[in-house]
Amino acid sequence: MASKKMTELKVGITGCAGRMGRALMRQVAEHEKCALVGGSEREDSDAIGLDLGELAGFGTLGLTVTKDPRHVFEVADVVLDFTSPAAMAHHAELAAAEGAGLVAGTTGLEPDQEAMIVAAASKTAIVRAANMSVGINLLLALTQRVAATLGSDFDIEILEMHHRHKVDAPSGTALALGRAGAAGRGVSHDDVADRGRDGITGERRPGDIGYAVLRGGNVAGEHSVIFAADNERIELSHKATDRTIFARGALTAALWLQGKPPGLYSMADVLGLGD
Repeated sequence: MASKKMTELKVGITGCAGRMGRALMRQVAEHEKCALVGGSEREDSDAIGLDLGELAGFGTLGLTVTKDPRHVFEVADVVLDFTSPAAMAHHAELAAAEGAGLVAGTTGLEPDQEAMIVAAASKTAIVRAANMSVGINLLLALTQRVAATLGSDFDIEILEMHHRHKVDAPSGTALALGRAGAAGRGVSHDDVADRGRDGITGERRPGDIGYAVLRGGNVAGEHSVIFAADNERIELSHKATDRTIFARGALTAALWLQGKPPGLYSMADVLGLGD
């Protein structure tokens, strides 16, 4: 790999040995304005001590995987995090302590972990998104707009499918789409979300936002928002065939974070999709 200039954005990656972590490392290594400066994994990972470049498949880099995430936050301007909810909450605290920016793409956080992210964002700049792809964030904006335009006679249903290894359901992206629909209708998502149906459920409750979940194969991510009324249906869909789109979006967010004051930002902020 060609050497990077010192003026380029120094990027670290937590969870660097996972499928997403490797995709992120490749994106950083290929970007002319970024330099990969560190990567960490959990203590029991077989990747500890391996060369980051060899792990990602682009040759020896001279940097090894560490079990100490603090080191990554010490050397990086921005850290990309697609780990676990507990790990990401801890990493947000490290970002605040070390003054590093954080791009957080992990989903499935508990309320106390969410609170840790918010607290860290008072001290450093964090981009938090359930999905980093440009297409999904356009879908979120469209979902809110369509929900605001259509009447209550249109039922909202969300269908998502992911690979067999995904551990949370519905996906964070599906829930974000549901929240966008609820926001468009001016209602509380928690009041209208129907996250599971089994057995004799009775008729669909008017105004609910329903969820259906599929798991199998190596599907990177598929999401559909269905607006169904009598005799007509509107469907908005996005299909991801490779994790590269998420890695590319995360790097776009990292570059956008440069010079931003402390705060909790979204991909809508990064892409200029706000009202």
